[in-house]
Amino acid sequence: MSAVLEVRDLAMHFPVRRGLFQPPGLVRAVDGVDFELSQGETLGLVGESGCGKTTVARCIVRLYDPTSGSILFQGTDLASLTQQRMRPIRPHLQMIFQDPYASLNPRMTVGSIVAEPLEIHQDLGRAELDEKVSHALELVGLDPRYKLRYPHEFSGGQRQRIGLARALVLDPEVIVCDEPVSALDVSIQAQVINLLMDLQRRLGVAYLFIAHDLSVVRHISRRVAVMYLGRIVETAPAERLYKEPLHPYTEALLSAVPIPDPDVETRRQRIALTGDVPSPDTEIRGCPFRTRCPKAFDRCAHETPLLKEHRPGHAAACFLHEK
Repeated sequence: MSAVLEVRDLAMHFPVRRGLFQPPGLVRAVDGVDFELSQGETLGLVGESGCGKTTVARCIVRLYDPTSGSILFQGTDLASLTQQRMRPIRPHLQMIFQDPYASLNPRMTVGSIVAEPLEIHQDLGRAELDEKVSHALELVGLDPRYKLRYPHEFSGGQRQRIGLARALVLDPEVIVCDEPVSALDVSIQAQVINLLMDLQRRLGVAYLFIAHDLSVVRHISRRVAVMYLGRIVETAPAERLYKEPLHPYTEALLSAVPIPDPDVETRRQRIALTGDVPSPDTEIRGCPFRTRCPKAFDRCAHETPLLKEHRPGHAAACFLHEK
């Protein structure tokens, strides 16, 4: 499959003031991220809170202007475009936000919320506009008669469906899903995940699915990229990553995922990470994970490991697997 989205050496640094007599610093929220997304596939992006996942998402849809790097969408580098030149591309690249309570305007009806992207990007008559809004609501399992209701009249799961309808109404090629189920109850999470998978089969849309729940990511993703302190430390097909992780950080994350089998759960060994997380406003020397890694050795303190393929389709930024 051809890549519809390619991210190369993406960096996003935020300036910070340290004090009256101290020089300003930089928070390296994203620091050299590389990945690609093929047509109709789901790439899961996982990691702890604060590792830079949402910043990557906001850079891709150009809510942030990246510090450096390239974001190639169908051959066009989005990172080099002005906001005006981004406008015709936005219909093809949509986003679902994490909080379904904050991402919908409480003063607008559901019909107006879903119709707004069409009014901005397309010149449609009222009848055609209304038909497309109704179709988008039906796609996500909502009754078109709900168009005259307001967001506060819906549950969290229904609000997230409204946000999904708003993203789908423009027929995008890529949807960036920024933790779309983390604010929902577990039973509702399953409904939304199954809906996303069904829509992908029907429409061929590609997802960049951002989450910190590894069990959810395993269910929906074909490939998974693991992020730590602004960098991707491992990427592999989902089943291979879960069965044979190469990076110690991935091993620690997977050891914390509950297994619904009491016998297996009591026998397995959990990896408790110790040590301090390096501050993102200081330049890190060596491997960023070495201060918490139970397998770190001398080389990790002096050299920064690069993301390299150690098995077909399976790459990791770790010296343990270098020959």
